[in-house]
Amino acid sequence: MKIIIIGGVAAGTSAAAKARRNDENADIKLFDADSDISYSGCGLPYYIGTKIAGREQLVPRDAAFFKQKYNVDVYTRHQVLEIQPQSKLIIVQNLATREIFQQQYDKLVIATGAKPVVPAIDGIDKANVFYLRNVNSADRICEHVLTTKPKSAVIIGSGFIGLEMAENLTTREIAVSVVEMAQQVMPALDHDIGVYVADHLAEKDVQVIVKDSVIRLEGSPLITKVILSSGKEIDADFVIMAVGVKPNVELAQQAGIELGSTGAIKVNSKMQTNIEDIFACGDCAESYSLLTQKPLYRPLGSTANKMGRIAGDQITGGDLEFRGILGTGIVKVFDMTVGQTGLTEREAKKEGYEVVVCHNIKPDKPEYYGGHEMVIKAVADKNTDRVLGVQIVGKSGVDKRIDVFVTAITFGAKTEDLFHLDFAYAPPFSTTKDPVMYTGMILDNAIRRGRSLITPTELQEKIKNSEEIQIIDARVAKQYTAAHVEGAVNIPHEQIRAKIDSLDKETVAITYCNKGVTGNAAQNILINHGFKKVYNLSGGYKNYSKSDKK
Repeated sequence: MKIIIIGGVAAGTSAAAKARRNDENADIKLFDADSDISYSGCGLPYYIGTKIAGREQLVPRDAAFFKQKYNVDVYTRHQVLEIQPQSKLIIVQNLATREIFQQQYDKLVIATGAKPVVPAIDGIDKANVFYLRNVNSADRICEHVLTTKPKSAVIIGSGFIGLEMAENLTTREIAVSVVEMAQQVMPALDHDIGVYVADHLAEKDVQVIVKDSVIRLEGSPLITKVILSSGKEIDADFVIMAVGVKPNVELAQQAGIELGSTGAIKVNSKMQTNIEDIFACGDCAESYSLLTQKPLYRPLGSTANKMGRIAGDQITGGDLEFRGILGTGIVKVFDMTVGQTGLTEREAKKEGYEVVVCHNIKPDKPEYYGGHEMVIKAVADKNTDRVLGVQIVGKSGVDKRIDVFVTAITFGAKTEDLFHLDFAYAPPFSTTKDPVMYTGMILDNAIRRGRSLITPTELQEKIKNSEEIQIIDARVAKQYTAAHVEGAVNIPHEQIRAKIDSLDKETVAITYCNKGVTGNAAQNILINHGFKKVYNLSGGYKNYSKSDKK
């Protein structure tokens, strides 16, 4: 059997390796237009920074490695020009010699990946405007940084790559400005979590400009100034374009292969396209959501490796099938880790769920053992009690918790199930009740036990609309005096029972403390004394204090 794979990064090489493990006799050929294969695309920003010493650490495997270990013939600098499904052959050009030839296949795997989005901006073609997509592009950025000694850079876009580049350029003592068209950095997050990221960037002296866009890059022969639609001008020694990627599907499209609603190649659970014996995987292929079962395009190396393995298995008679994804992602932003999985509050509401939201602020381990606070925002379905999605920001422990939530959501966990998980506990690793357990307790209390929550945004709306509410600040007087919610009265927790007659049982009551725990205690007191409707402010005043920036 003749197997041809187009593309040699995560998905393509995974497909080749799995196909060889299944079938020792198959003739496997892999073509890639680039000079590098099987490299760590996610490591590129750290190569430009100071974390990765040499290029070879990013590209540990070459064509010779694959031939020796897997008996796979890898052809770099070979571009596939055309797929002819009727004849089951491809047309290939050797980019070094310009020779054009054809190759026959029995099974074809398309793993052409993604390419950067190139916005229509005047001056974008200048030599000091860079995209980060492969090792060669990283080499060019490194060379520019090392040879020209730039003092300033503008990054356009604030997704994973944009923020990782912000950190790594800052470590090289380059002043960084980030421009984002959306209302916040990291637009994939909910607004009330994105603000924590923005604050951390500001602490690291990264200039963040949101709700603005680049209209022109000025300077000759190199750009020296970035002009925004607001009229603002930013000096820049170079620019990094990081506005996103799109699936590289032109080759497939020309061959009559169907695209999905996301613009990526439409595949079934076996990675099959609409054309017999042609498969697709990785960043060029469409995924689907485990929660909604709807098409989803979320290009990540982890998903690409998984899809590649499935494709390699299927083309050699295996039965592996793709089960969908949650869109999980994690990124390091200086001293902060940002993790996300499942649906955001915004997405869940768009899908028609009746959502319950909580903000849980807890340390990853006891503070006496060096614990640091995490902010966990969790979204659940009020009608089924299912956990729908989680976003976490914090200095440490985020990766561990986001992966627990991924597992829980994948297997259909309800909020109460989180409390019953038997976590490993010792002070160097966790608190006695892990933050995941606390999150489940908060949501379960809100959904099933009458301990309703109100988000800062919802409370602000009530205040704005002059609704009849009574807001009780259950903190000590010193905290209240320093700052408090507009219209709140200060009744410290230990005084609430004595002063309960000063409150109206028929009027909506909203309790809060600094982070939520004492606010819940005050809520319990009011409910147990017959108050009709009592909410606890999600995440307490600490979370609410961010609301001016939301």
